[in-house]
Amino acid sequence: MEPRHGGLDHPDAADDRHLLPRPEIPLRNEPPGRKRGCEVTDLSTEAVELGASGLVLDGREEALLCASLFYFRLPREVWEARLAQVRATGYRAIDVYLPWNFHETAPGEWDFEGRRDVGAFLDLAHEAGLAVIARPGPYICSEWDGGALPSWLALEDGLRLRQAEPRFLAQVRSWFDRVMPLIAERQWGRGGSVVAVQLENELDFFDTHDRHAYITSLRDMAIEHGIDVPLVACAGQGDLVGATGGVEGVVPAFNFYPDDRSAFVEPEVRRYAELVAGRGEPLLVTETNRHHATLRRLLVSGATLLAPYLQASGYDFGYTPSVGNWGDPGGFMTHDYDFGGYLSPVGEARSATSEARVLAAFVRTLGPALARAVTQASDTLRVSVPTSASPSQLALDGGGTVTGIPNLGDEWGTAVIDAAGLSDVEVKLPPFSCLLLVRDLPLARFGLPGTLRLASADLVGAGPDGIELASLAPSVIALEGADGVKLVELRAPQPGASVLTTVSSGADRWDLVVRHPDDVPAPGDVQIPAAAAVGEPEAVTGVARLDTETRSGATKSYELAPSSESVGVYRGRTHYAASVRGVGELLIEGASDIVDLALDGLALPTVARFGATFRVPVDGAGAFEATVETWGHSNFDDSRLPGLAIGSLRGLGRVWSVAASEDVTALWTVDGGEQWAGDPAPLRTLGGWSSTRIGRPATYRRALPVDGTSHYALHLDGLSRPCEVSVDGTDWMVSPEDPWVHLAPGEGADVAITLPHWPGSEGGAALLRLEAVRDWQVEAQPDTAILALAEQQSDGEDARLPLEIEPGEETWLDVEVPAGGLSLRFEGAQVRVSAFARGELLGRVWLEDAARPRFTGGDPGRLWIPASWNTGAVRLLVRGTAGGVQPCLERVTAAATPE
Repeated sequence: MEPRHGGLDHPDAADDRHLLPRPEIPLRNEPPGRKRGCEVTDLSTEAVELGASGLVLDGREEALLCASLFYFRLPREVWEARLAQVRATGYRAIDVYLPWNFHETAPGEWDFEGRRDVGAFLDLAHEAGLAVIARPGPYICSEWDGGALPSWLALEDGLRLRQAEPRFLAQVRSWFDRVMPLIAERQWGRGGSVVAVQLENELDFFDTHDRHAYITSLRDMAIEHGIDVPLVACAGQGDLVGATGGVEGVVPAFNFYPDDRSAFVEPEVRRYAELVAGRGEPLLVTETNRHHATLRRLLVSGATLLAPYLQASGYDFGYTPSVGNWGDPGGFMTHDYDFGGYLSPVGEARSATSEARVLAAFVRTLGPALARAVTQASDTLRVSVPTSASPSQLALDGGGTVTGIPNLGDEWGTAVIDAAGLSDVEVKLPPFSCLLLVRDLPLARFGLPGTLRLASADLVGAGPDGIELASLAPSVIALEGADGVKLVELRAPQPGASVLTTVSSGADRWDLVVRHPDDVPAPGDVQIPAAAAVGEPEAVTGVARLDTETRSGATKSYELAPSSESVGVYRGRTHYAASVRGVGELLIEGASDIVDLALDGLALPTVARFGATFRVPVDGAGAFEATVETWGHSNFDDSRLPGLAIGSLRGLGRVWSVAASEDVTALWTVDGGEQWAGDPAPLRTLGGWSSTRIGRPATYRRALPVDGTSHYALHLDGLSRPCEVSVDGTDWMVSPEDPWVHLAPGEGADVAITLPHWPGSEGGAALLRLEAVRDWQVEAQPDTAILALAEQQSDGEDARLPLEIEPGEETWLDVEVPAGGLSLRFEGAQVRVSAFARGELLGRVWLEDAARPRFTGGDPGRLWIPASWNTGAVRLLVRGTAGGVQPCLERVTAAATPE
């Protein structure tokens, strides 16, 4: 064993950051003739190539780490700071969605100014030295309102979303005509940062009928606007043809969201690496988990682009969150858009930033050798903790290997390995980590003698002056020189106190420094922003209750209850009123998202069931009122509930009075298929056929007692699993979440229901005859109208918290807040709060209510007011809800946030 040289606790350890030269390779490229804001002519993007080693920029081959950073989720005033924070982690790129409905705010009304000035954002990314993957959709998902598809598209008769259909493509063209020129003039090689453009998003999740024609149309539109950087299309579940349509010139990329603790990540990813390698293409991972342990596993399994979603979090201002199928079965996406990445929505740098710098430095150090590497299954290792079922190893171009050794547990562990000339070397594995073990690396490429036979610490720098590593654990380093292999064991460094030593083999000499991950510097002269955290919350005491209306009261008459979108409410609220005198019960179909009902002014519990049909007893009331607020449109496509389907409309839906109800549980004939069901068919109750063939389908059929002129609703009570329903030959699936079938006049003469046999699993069936509720008074209150009310000057009177209000009551409050960026929190029960500042909706919270749906994404209780928007007061719209305790806003707190 080689004796240790120098001191392990070097007296200048805290000041050794420049032990090795760290030249910055700028990402900016400014060819002659391209100045920011100038017209672009006769320039190409030949400096971007896409080959087996990935995206190659100006001939520089390097695996690319990419952080999502979304301008539409941040105030313009913090764009530059956030970009700098990403650059300081060593990530060289960002991916940027461009949401269509953020820029087309109403049909034909376009906005690219202020915080919608995406061109300015892309210019700032260029100035920060970050490459950009632009993702203009038309569909983006991103848990954003409607996946960025404008909600009014569904109003156009015959238009079919995400299809090669003329009406939809015409709408897409109007979007691309505006956004693609902004991207094209900012391409790499034209003085900008855009190195790739993604078409669509995870199309393999969606039922597009002619994928080839659809993606071809998008490709051709992009090319027409001068896009000549690589075009990519990402697969959400590994179906590369389903994502790209097999279209020439569109390269597949992949979104992997594995279980971080799964032992099978590596063989799955290697399979896709081999698949695209056979096509001469790289493995581009355009979305994946944020943990750097997982990113390392993907890197050694062949990925040359790693774009974890979401490293740089953000915030959904306005009425822009979506509803989606994360829940039981649905959920509301929070305004706080945070999945635990290394930057919080308000700009806090989390501990993973140091892990990011380490991995970025590792990638930068190995450079082309890593980008050109070939992945394979590694040799069997002896590991004392849960690990991969089949670890991956990269054979580096020019010699050497990198082996990923995961520790999938939460305890420290060990791995026993061997290297040339060494055997049974034990290395430490930190909890939930992935060691990138470098072996047999020739050092001549770094201007150093000999070979790095083994390094259990991360290789984060190498040059003529020495070798730089990073580790949380004790390190084992083996170097081979003129006098054979020399091995040193170095203890774990501490923050601010690196471990330094010198290793000699004959005339060969290597200076080593092992840093704590927190001490790995940013690339080149990039400055690491000072760490900051959210302060301690302080109660807000200055409260005024305002004498301001919460709506205008101006209504229009409609025969039937219209959708919100059809009256111009693409985001916001719609208010409905009608007489229900003489009605015993209402049936409401398709109401979404937040539905507040009242009978004769008495508030009922809020309904938020994603469009599921529900019944409302009227109990002799004469006046029916409803306020329906759009939380957001579905960002995914899930047919289990009407409100979860992409393109579904918002509002009160269809409102019916129940004229009659009849039990239709009995008198169904049975076709048991391959089970025994004789001829004539047995007559059974619905779901009552018994067989030993559990789980096999049986079909129940009967004519329903319909009159041919009325609307009806068939209720399958107690449905426990999806079933197929055929009405007069038309088939669809009915889910337990919404076990209703609507029958239009003339339908129902032949109804067949196919159920898997499961003893005792089904209940009864009822047929309800319906009559439409007519003569509605409707007030449209789009987001612009609500924002205008929130900006009105108003007198008020001092109030105190806790503040009690009545169910169904709404009131405006002004609350005084400290200066600067703030994280606002609210405490109470049976109230919903919308907060406004500087002409923007900061967000909405819903406190302690049994009717509240699941919230997903980030923190549902946090609202953020950026420092540049803070005028010293926040205006609140508070609504009381029924069904629980007395509505009460008990407390508001504010905590300082970094900016």
